[in-house]
Amino acid sequence: PASVVKELVENALDAGAAFVEIGATEGGRASIRVSDDGAGMDEGDALLSLERHATSKIVTAHDLVGVATFGFRGEALPAICSVSAFEIETAAADGEGTRVRGDGGAVAEVARTARRRGTTVVVSRLFHNVPARQKFLRSARSEWRAISEAVTTIALVRRDIRLSLEHDGRRVHTLPPASSLRARVASLWGGPYADRLLDVDDVSGPIHVSGLAERPADAGTATRRIFLSVNGRAVRDAGLVRAAETAYRSTIPAGVRPTLLLDVVVPHDSVDVNVHPAKAEVRF
Repeated sequence: PASVVKELVENALDAGAAFVEIGATEGGRASIRVSDDGAGMDEGDALLSLERHATSKIVTAHDLVGVATFGFRGEALPAICSVSAFEIETAAADGEGTRVRGDGGAVAEVARTARRRGTTVVVSRLFHNVPARQKFLRSARSEWRAISEAVTTIALVRRDIRLSLEHDGRRVHTLPPASSLRARVASLWGGPYADRLLDVDDVSGPIHVSGLAERPADAGTATRRIFLSVNGRAVRDAGLVRAAETAYRSTIPAGVRPTLLLDVVVPHDSVDVNVHPAKAEVRF
Protein backbone atom coordinates (compact mmCIF):
# COMPACT_ATOMS: atom_id res chain seq x y z
CA PRO A 1 0.00 0.00 0.00
CA ALA A 2 2.75 2.50 0.82
CA SER A 3 4.38 1.88 -2.58
CA VAL A 4 1.03 2.48 -4.28
CA VAL A 5 0.59 5.78 -2.43
CA LYS A 6 4.16 6.86 -3.23
CA GLU A 7 3.80 6.11 -6.95
CA LEU A 8 0.42 7.82 -7.26
CA VAL A 9 1.49 10.94 -5.36
CA GLU A 10 4.71 11.22 -7.39
CA ASN A 11 2.66 10.94 -10.60
CA ALA A 12 0.49 13.80 -9.29
CA LEU A 13 3.57 15.93 -8.59
CA ASP A 14 5.01 15.21 -12.03
CA ALA A 15 1.66 16.41 -13.43
CA GLY A 16 2.23 19.80 -11.78
CA ALA A 17 -0.23 19.41 -8.90
CA ALA A 18 -0.33 22.15 -6.26
CA PHE A 19 -2.71 20.18 -4.00
CA VAL A 20 -2.73 16.42 -3.36
CA GLU A 21 -5.34 14.67 -1.23
CA ILE A 22 -4.59 11.15 0.04
CA GLY A 23 -7.01 8.80 1.77
CA ALA A 24 -6.62 5.20 2.94
CA THR A 25 -8.91 2.65 4.57
CA GLU A 26 -7.60 -0.17 6.76
CA GLY A 27 -4.00 0.84 6.13
CA GLY A 28 -4.62 0.85 2.39
CA ARG A 29 -5.55 -2.83 2.40
CA ALA A 30 -9.21 -2.01 1.65
CA SER A 31 -8.78 1.14 -0.46
CA ILE A 32 -6.46 3.98 -1.38
CA ARG A 33 -7.55 7.26 -2.95
CA VAL A 34 -5.21 9.92 -4.36
CA SER A 35 -6.66 13.08 -5.90
CA ASP A 36 -4.80 16.02 -7.44
CA ASP A 37 -5.33 19.28 -9.33
CA GLY A 38 -2.52 18.72 -11.83
CA ALA A 39 -2.61 18.32 -15.60
CA GLY A 40 -5.21 15.66 -16.31
CA MET A 41 -5.56 13.46 -19.39
CA ASP A 42 -7.95 13.10 -22.29
CA GLU A 43 -9.63 9.75 -22.94
CA GLY A 44 -6.90 8.49 -25.26
CA ASP A 45 -4.12 9.18 -22.79
CA ALA A 46 -6.15 7.80 -19.87
CA LEU A 47 -6.44 4.46 -21.67
CA LEU A 48 -2.81 4.60 -22.78
CA SER A 49 -1.66 5.20 -19.20
CA LEU A 50 -2.81 1.68 -18.32
CA GLU A 51 -0.67 0.10 -21.04
CA ARG A 52 2.66 -1.39 -19.99
CA HIS A 53 5.79 0.56 -20.92
CA ALA A 54 3.81 3.74 -21.66
CA THR A 55 5.18 6.98 -20.22
CA SER A 56 4.54 10.69 -20.71
CA LYS A 57 7.81 11.57 -18.95
CA ILE A 58 10.35 10.92 -21.71
CA VAL A 59 10.07 13.12 -24.80
CA THR A 60 13.59 13.02 -26.20
CA ALA A 61 16.53 10.63 -25.81
CA HIS A 62 18.29 13.28 -23.70
CA ASP A 63 15.55 12.90 -21.06
CA LEU A 64 17.06 9.51 -20.19
CA VAL A 65 20.06 11.28 -18.64
CA GLY A 66 19.64 13.05 -15.30
CA VAL A 67 15.94 12.22 -15.00
CA ALA A 68 14.26 15.26 -13.45
CA THR A 69 10.83 13.68 -12.87
CA PHE A 70 10.00 11.27 -10.04
CA GLY A 71 8.77 8.63 -12.44
CA PHE A 72 10.79 7.07 -15.22
CA ARG A 73 9.27 4.04 -16.94
CA GLY A 74 5.64 5.02 -16.40
CA GLU A 75 4.91 1.53 -15.15
CA ALA A 76 3.04 2.44 -11.96
CA LEU A 77 -0.56 2.54 -13.21
CA PRO A 78 -0.57 -0.75 -15.19
CA ALA A 79 1.33 -2.49 -12.39
CA ILE A 80 -1.16 -1.31 -9.76
CA CYS A 81 -4.18 -2.05 -11.96
CA SER A 82 -2.96 -5.62 -12.55
CA VAL A 83 -3.29 -6.49 -8.83
CA SER A 84 -6.37 -4.49 -7.77
CA ALA A 85 -9.79 -3.12 -8.57
CA PHE A 86 -8.79 0.19 -10.12
CA GLU A 87 -10.57 3.41 -11.10
CA ILE A 88 -9.15 6.58 -12.61
CA GLU A 89 -11.08 9.80 -13.19
CA THR A 90 -9.26 12.52 -15.08
CA ALA A 91 -9.85 15.74 -17.01
CA ALA A 92 -7.44 18.05 -18.81
CA ALA A 93 -9.73 21.03 -18.06
CA ASP A 94 -12.79 21.78 -15.92
CA GLY A 95 -15.89 20.22 -17.43
CA GLU A 96 -16.02 16.84 -19.10
CA GLY A 97 -13.57 14.16 -18.07
CA THR A 98 -13.01 10.42 -18.44
CA ARG A 99 -13.55 7.58 -16.00
CA VAL A 100 -11.81 4.25 -16.60
CA ARG A 101 -12.45 1.21 -14.43
CA GLY A 102 -10.17 -1.79 -14.50
CA ASP A 103 -9.73 -5.03 -12.58
CA GLY A 104 -6.81 -7.40 -12.62
CA GLY A 105 -5.17 -5.46 -15.45
CA ALA A 106 -8.17 -5.52 -17.81
CA VAL A 107 -10.21 -2.42 -18.64
CA ALA A 108 -13.81 -3.03 -17.58
CA GLU A 109 -15.51 0.30 -18.36
CA VAL A 110 -14.81 3.63 -20.03
CA ALA A 111 -17.26 6.47 -19.42
CA ARG A 112 -17.58 10.26 -19.51
CA THR A 113 -17.85 12.14 -16.24
CA ALA A 114 -18.11 15.76 -15.06
CA ARG A 115 -15.20 16.87 -12.91
CA ARG A 116 -12.61 19.56 -12.34
CA ARG A 117 -9.15 19.57 -13.93
CA GLY A 118 -6.92 16.94 -12.42
CA THR A 119 -6.90 13.24 -11.68
CA THR A 120 -8.34 10.94 -9.01
CA VAL A 121 -7.19 7.34 -8.67
CA VAL A 122 -8.96 4.83 -6.42
CA VAL A 123 -7.30 1.46 -5.73
CA SER A 124 -9.43 -1.15 -3.94
CA ARG A 125 -8.92 -4.76 -2.82
CA LEU A 126 -5.17 -4.70 -3.35
CA PHE A 127 -3.79 -8.14 -4.33
CA HIS A 128 -7.28 -9.68 -4.32
CA ASN A 129 -6.31 -11.69 -7.39
CA VAL A 130 -2.85 -12.60 -6.05
CA PRO A 131 -3.62 -14.44 -2.79
CA ALA A 132 -0.01 -15.51 -2.26
CA ARG A 133 1.05 -11.84 -2.24
CA GLN A 134 -1.98 -10.71 -0.25
CA LYS A 135 -1.01 -13.14 2.51
CA PHE A 136 2.16 -11.14 3.13
CA LEU A 137 0.39 -7.84 3.73
CA ARG A 138 1.06 -6.68 7.28
CA SER A 139 -1.56 -5.55 9.78
CA ALA A 140 -3.59 -2.46 8.92
CA ARG A 141 -1.68 -0.55 11.60
CA SER A 142 1.74 -1.47 10.16
CA GLU A 143 0.69 -0.71 6.58
CA TRP A 144 -0.75 2.62 7.70
CA ARG A 145 2.53 3.52 9.44
CA ALA A 146 4.40 2.86 6.18
CA ILE A 147 1.94 5.05 4.24
CA SER A 148 2.32 7.85 6.79
CA GLU A 149 6.13 7.67 6.54
CA ALA A 150 5.99 7.75 2.73
CA VAL A 151 3.74 10.84 2.75
CA THR A 152 5.93 12.54 5.38
CA THR A 153 8.98 12.03 3.17
CA ILE A 154 7.17 13.52 0.16
CA ALA A 155 6.02 16.47 2.30
CA LEU A 156 9.64 17.19 3.29
CA VAL A 157 10.84 16.99 -0.32
CA ARG A 158 8.04 19.06 -1.85
CA ARG A 159 7.41 21.84 0.61
CA ASP A 160 5.75 23.98 -2.07
CA ILE A 161 2.57 21.88 -2.27
CA ARG A 162 -0.49 21.47 -0.07
CA LEU A 163 -1.02 17.93 1.23
CA SER A 164 -4.00 16.36 2.95
CA LEU A 165 -3.89 12.88 4.51
CA GLU A 166 -6.82 10.84 5.88
CA HIS A 167 -7.05 7.37 7.40
CA ASP A 168 -10.34 5.56 8.00
CA GLY A 169 -12.19 8.84 7.52
CA ARG A 170 -10.09 10.72 10.10
CA ARG A 171 -8.00 13.69 8.99
CA VAL A 172 -4.38 13.09 10.05
CA HIS A 173 -2.52 15.92 8.32
CA THR A 174 -3.47 19.12 6.55
CA LEU A 175 -0.19 20.63 5.43
CA PRO A 176 -0.23 24.05 3.74
CA PRO A 177 2.67 25.06 1.47
CA ALA A 178 5.72 25.82 3.63
CA SER A 179 8.25 28.59 3.08
CA SER A 180 11.14 26.52 4.44
CA LEU A 181 12.15 23.08 5.66
CA ARG A 182 11.89 24.35 9.24
CA ALA A 183 8.29 25.46 8.65
CA ARG A 184 7.42 22.03 7.20
CA VAL A 185 9.06 20.26 10.14
CA ALA A 186 7.05 22.47 12.52
CA SER A 187 3.77 21.56 10.79
CA LEU A 188 4.62 17.84 10.93
CA TRP A 189 6.14 17.49 14.40
CA GLY A 190 5.47 20.77 16.17
CA GLY A 191 7.20 24.10 16.64
CA PRO A 192 9.28 23.09 19.71
CA TYR A 193 10.83 20.20 17.77
CA ALA A 194 11.69 22.44 14.82
CA ASP A 195 13.23 25.04 17.15
CA ARG A 196 15.70 22.43 18.49
CA LEU A 197 17.39 22.17 15.10
CA LEU A 198 20.19 24.30 13.62
CA ASP A 199 20.27 25.64 10.07
CA VAL A 200 22.76 24.08 7.66
CA ASP A 201 23.73 25.89 4.45
CA ASP A 202 27.05 25.51 2.66
CA VAL A 203 28.42 25.47 -0.88
CA SER A 204 31.57 23.61 -1.88
CA GLY A 205 32.34 23.81 -5.60
CA PRO A 206 29.24 22.59 -7.48
CA ILE A 207 27.75 20.96 -4.34
CA HIS A 208 25.17 22.72 -2.16
CA VAL A 209 24.10 21.22 1.16
CA SER A 210 21.29 22.79 3.17
CA GLY A 211 18.81 21.71 5.82
CA LEU A 212 18.61 21.19 9.56
CA ALA A 213 20.80 19.35 12.07
CA GLU A 214 20.39 18.62 15.77
CA ARG A 215 22.35 20.53 18.39
CA PRO A 216 24.97 18.26 20.00
CA ALA A 217 23.45 18.87 23.45
CA ASP A 218 20.05 17.62 22.22
CA ALA A 219 21.27 14.51 20.39
CA GLY A 220 19.84 11.35 21.88
CA THR A 221 17.17 13.11 23.97
CA ALA A 222 14.29 12.82 21.48
CA THR A 223 13.16 10.75 18.50
CA ARG A 224 15.92 10.55 15.93
CA ARG A 225 14.88 11.40 12.38
CA ILE A 226 16.93 11.04 9.20
CA PHE A 227 15.90 12.64 5.93
CA LEU A 228 18.10 13.02 2.87
CA SER A 229 17.24 14.39 -0.55
CA VAL A 230 19.52 14.55 -3.58
CA ASN A 231 18.41 16.94 -6.32
CA GLY A 232 14.88 16.96 -4.94
CA ARG A 233 14.56 13.17 -4.64
CA ALA A 234 14.39 11.50 -1.20
CA VAL A 235 17.04 8.80 -0.87
CA ARG A 236 18.76 6.51 1.60
CA ASP A 237 22.54 6.84 1.67
CA ALA A 238 24.59 5.46 4.54
CA GLY A 239 27.72 7.21 3.26
CA LEU A 240 26.18 10.66 3.47
CA VAL A 241 24.78 9.95 6.94
CA ARG A 242 28.17 8.69 8.17
CA ALA A 243 29.88 11.77 6.75
CA ALA A 244 27.46 14.08 8.54
CA GLU A 245 27.78 12.13 11.81
CA THR A 246 31.57 12.40 11.60
CA ALA A 247 31.24 16.16 12.15
CA TYR A 248 29.74 15.41 15.58
CA ARG A 249 32.54 13.05 16.66
CA SER A 250 34.17 15.46 19.13
CA THR A 251 30.91 16.85 20.53
CA ILE A 252 28.65 13.85 21.33
CA PRO A 253 29.31 10.51 23.11
CA ALA A 254 30.03 7.41 21.04
CA GLY A 255 26.83 5.59 20.05
CA VAL A 256 24.62 8.71 20.18
CA ARG A 257 23.31 9.59 16.72
CA PRO A 258 21.85 13.00 15.82
CA THR A 259 18.78 13.98 13.80
CA LEU A 260 19.73 15.09 10.27
CA LEU A 261 17.42 16.63 7.63
CA LEU A 262 19.55 17.51 4.62
CA ASP A 263 19.01 18.58 1.01
CA VAL A 264 21.98 17.92 -1.29
CA VAL A 265 22.18 19.49 -4.75
CA VAL A 266 24.81 18.22 -7.20
CA PRO A 267 25.16 18.48 -11.01
CA HIS A 268 22.57 16.18 -12.63
CA ASP A 269 25.19 14.35 -14.68
CA SER A 270 27.15 13.39 -11.53
CA VAL A 271 24.40 11.23 -10.03
CA ASP A 272 22.58 8.18 -11.42
CA VAL A 273 19.01 7.83 -10.10
CA ASN A 274 18.28 4.53 -11.85
CA VAL A 275 20.17 2.06 -9.69
CA HIS A 276 17.36 1.03 -7.33
CA PRO A 277 13.91 -0.43 -8.18
CA ALA A 278 12.14 2.03 -5.87
CA LYS A 279 14.53 4.94 -6.62
CA ALA A 280 15.45 4.86 -2.91
CA GLU A 281 19.19 4.95 -3.56
CA VAL A 282 21.42 6.79 -6.02
CA ARG A 283 24.95 6.30 -7.33
CA PHE A 284 27.32 9.26 -7.26
